[in-house]
Amino acid sequence: MSDLPFGVLDGAIPPQSNSHLFGHTEAEDFLAGFYRSGRSHHAILIEGPEGIGKATLAFRFANHVLSHPEPETAPNFLAEPDPSSSVSRQIASGASHNLLHLTRPVDEKSGKAKTAITVDEVRRAGHFFSQTSGTGNWRIVIIDPADDLNRNAANAILKILEEPPKRALFLVLSHAPGKLLPTIRSRCLPLKLQPLVEGDLTQALFSLGITLDGGRTAQEVLAASNGSVSQALKLMNYGGTDIISAFAEVTASSGPAARKAMHRLADVLSAKDNDVIFGFFLDHLRESLVARARAAAHAGDLAAADRASRLSSEIGERIAISQGYNLDRKQTIISLLEDVAR
Repeated sequence: MSDLPFGVLDGAIPPQSNSHLFGHTEAEDFLAGFYRSGRSHHAILIEGPEGIGKATLAFRFANHVLSHPEPETAPNFLAEPDPSSSVSRQIASGASHNLLHLTRPVDEKSGKAKTAITVDEVRRAGHFFSQTSGTGNWRIVIIDPADDLNRNAANAILKILEEPPKRALFLVLSHAPGKLLPTIRSRCLPLKLQPLVEGDLTQALFSLGITLDGGRTAQEVLAASNGSVSQALKLMNYGGTDIISAFAEVTASSGPAARKAMHRLADVLSAKDNDVIFGFFLDHLRESLVARARAAAHAGDLAAADRASRLSSEIGERIAISQGYNLDRKQTIISLLEDVAR
């Protein structure tokens, strides 16, 4: 069993203890300069695809602020966190009294992450601010990611953002900011991160002890990861490349052969403790349908484009219904694959 913190992929370094960040120098310089100016916004929306370094950047900036609590004396760059400093040690261990990391909590009964960040988690932020209100220190909340806030939790966060405490800083992470409440977005300073270019992605993987040899498999991983370290890890450490190949076999087959391919793929995806690769498959399925819709629209087949687009948008709802009613995952997957085949 992995001894990594819950939710961290095998082969990855938890962002709160990761001293390496690649490909986001401009964002780092912006944050350092904006903080030093003394005009830093109380809430920064760090947006971009999953797995490109948003959380690592957030923890690095939090380390910078807590290490240099007076903006005018802070350096104009974000240095790599010093693992020997008390601030870095406290952040890495989750023991900092001035930093709160809000993410999906673990269900004590199932041992798995809940499907959303709940309002109870947001109440922890209120308690956090009340406990530290008299210290005069910066108090930083990292919401990771805000996309996982349920409606009540989002509204509770909004109330705090509307009247933030003094010397409070919110670092709001989002893979899909368009899905956030417009009122939350309007109260944040947006900072958009781009997917990693090939050189930065290769360096990031090398820092994790992964060397790509430049062969065909390496090129396939770099192309399919879309500039995301987490996607690359899923491809290499969780069998993602096999899932892509199996899905391609499903879409290329017909009749009994397609049915057999569907069942083989569904058996793998519905296996116990296979949630990471199941999520990877759903993302790949959405991307495939979006690409199919785009190609159909360009070809003038608007009906086919509409079908693919609708199915892509329905995936999340159908999975939520399946989980909510504890339906058989294999049958849910086969149903999705059958709709794709049609």
